[in-house]
Amino acid sequence: MPATITIAPNSARPLTVNRLGYGTMRLTGPDIWGEPANRAEALQILRTAVESGVNFLDTADYYGEDVTNRLIREALYPYRDDLVICTKVGATRRPDKSWVPFNRPEQLRQSIDNNLRTLSQEQVQLVHLRLMGHGPVPLAEQLGAMFDLQREGKILHVGLSNVTPEQLEEGLRLGPVASVENMFSYAQRTTVELPHGSNPGGEEVLHLCEQHQIPLVPFFSLLHALPKQLDKVAEIARRHAATPAQLNIAWLLHHSPWLLPIPGTSSLAHLRENLAATDIELSAEEMAYLG
Repeated sequence: MPATITIAPNSARPLTVNRLGYGTMRLTGPDIWGEPANRAEALQILRTAVESGVNFLDTADYYGEDVTNRLIREALYPYRDDLVICTKVGATRRPDKSWVPFNRPEQLRQSIDNNLRTLSQEQVQLVHLRLMGHGPVPLAEQLGAMFDLQREGKILHVGLSNVTPEQLEEGLRLGPVASVENMFSYAQRTTVELPHGSNPGGEEVLHLCEQHQIPLVPFFSLLHALPKQLDKVAEIARRHAATPAQLNIAWLLHHSPWLLPIPGTSSLAHLRENLAATDIELSAEEMAYLG
């Protein structure tokens, strides 16, 4: 099981990170809105993650809004040389907490500038363009704006989020796609519907990523499964004195070397549990049994 993964391996400036990242979304208040209930713990979670070897953080300026970016800066600035901060654009939040597209070229530029400001960076190392359904702005126009910002030096690498296989193939025809961020877990490998829209997932996207040497960053990888599947997970977890959540992380790490999990939490204790999942070694027989 490889301990690291390289983003844009064939580019002039590849980024190599450890294979367990941290997703910051859960550091916000309820409904991914507002300040954390325990700000001191949120800051300590970020510091502990990085001190423990996590050097890939996932954020977005529409988390909070701007809450996770400000927490990252407060906890970690000036940043370590090996720390990769990945953000997302393409969406925004309304006062009623709804999620809406924010993906016209001028809006994408505004989002990138806002991320640079709130993170105190001169260049975003990796940014995922999140696709919000089939809106009026074509993918080619959205990605074209992102590649313009890349040529200007505001973005190092461009990725896609929430994509179907067809959208990923279109993106690859338009330019260098460095990474993909989609919903994916042991029990979630198909498209599902969430309150703020459809989330495409699935092995098809992972297979495309593997073919093109593109890391897939699984988000929202909670363990939802049929009872029989959960029984299998619980059985293998007991063998390793682990929790089902830890086993899900271990499964992701073993399932493909191109998966970069980013489990998020607002609990320091749960963070330490997630980090410990990297020590679980699943045998080929166990992986086959899990299916």
